[in-house]
Amino acid sequence: MEYFTIGNSNKEISKLCLGCMTFGDVESGFHSWTLNYEDSKDMIKHALDLGINFFDTANVYSKGTSEVYLGKALKELNVDRKKVFIATKVYFNDGKLSREAILREVDLSLKRLEMEYLDLYIIHRFDKDTPMEETMEALNELVTSGKVRHIGASAMYGYQFHNMQEIAEKNGWAKFETMQNHYNMIYREDERELIPVCKQYGTLLTPYSPLAAGRLARSEWHTNTLRSKTDETAVGKYDAFEEADKKIVQRVIELSKTHHCTMTQISLAYLYAKGVSAPIIGASKEKYIDDAVGVFDVKLTPEEIAYLDELYVPHNVVGAL
Repeated sequence: MEYFTIGNSNKEISKLCLGCMTFGDVESGFHSWTLNYEDSKDMIKHALDLGINFFDTANVYSKGTSEVYLGKALKELNVDRKKVFIATKVYFNDGKLSREAILREVDLSLKRLEMEYLDLYIIHRFDKDTPMEETMEALNELVTSGKVRHIGASAMYGYQFHNMQEIAEKNGWAKFETMQNHYNMIYREDERELIPVCKQYGTLLTPYSPLAAGRLARSEWHTNTLRSKTDETAVGKYDAFEEADKKIVQRVIELSKTHHCTMTQISLAYLYAKGVSAPIIGASKEKYIDDAVGVFDVKLTPEEIAYLDELYVPHNVVGAL
C-alpha cells in the first residue's frame, strides 16, 4: 500500500479508499445489493489487512446503516481510531446544507459511527437553496469544535467550488481539502473546469466511480450480477455513450495484456497518472480489493496515457446538480 497526507497533518492515509455504499441493511430500501453486517465486517477487515485505512460512507447510504456497520466493525476489530481515516457526508437530508442540518447531521453520523470525531466531513452536493456563507461558517464551526478534522466537497461545478473556497478564504474559515468528484477514463468532464480549480487551491482528488461501475474493469459492458441488473444510477451515468466508450475499454484491455495486469489496475493507474490522491473503490467481494491493491505495481507511460485519452468524446454532465 502507498500513502499520502492531507493539509498540515502527518497522518498517513491509504491511496485507495474503500467506499462503504456496498455496506448496509437491504431492508432500508436504498439498494438491493448491499452486504449484511457480517459480510461487511469481513470486507472491512480484509481491507485493513491490506493496508487500506481510508473509509468513505455517507449519512444517506442504506439510511445510515452503512455508518452503523462501519463503526461497529472497527470497534469489534479493535482498530485504533487514530490509525484510520473516516469520511462521511451531508446533503441528502432535511435542510440539505443549512447550518441547522449540518449541526444535526454530524451528530447523528457520529452517533451511528460510535466516534467522537470525523477525519473528513464532505458536502455531498452543492446546495442552491442555502447561502454559501451559512454552509461554510457551519463547517468551520465543526472544525474549530474538534468534531471534524478536515472538510471536503463532492460533485459540483467548478465555479460553485471556487465561490465556496473564496468565501472561506475571505473569512479565515476552514477550506475544502478534498474533492470527491465523478472522474474516470470514460467520464472526464471535470478536466475542463473543476479539476483545474481544485489544483489552484491544492485540493486533493478522491474521485468516486473510478471504474465506471465496472465498465472499466471487465470486457463485457453488461453483466448478470444483481447490482448490474438493478443499478439504474449506473445505467444513467454510462449507457448513453456505450458505443463510443467501448472503444476506450478495448484499449484498456489491450494495455492490461501489455502490462500483464488486470483492467482494474490499468484504470486506477490512469487516475494516479492524472494526479488523483485516492480513488474510492466499491467492492462486494474480497478479490476485488485484492485486484485494486495490485495497481501499485503498474506504471503507465505518458504515451500510454495519451493513447487512452485519444478516443474520448464529450459527455453530458453527470453528478453536479
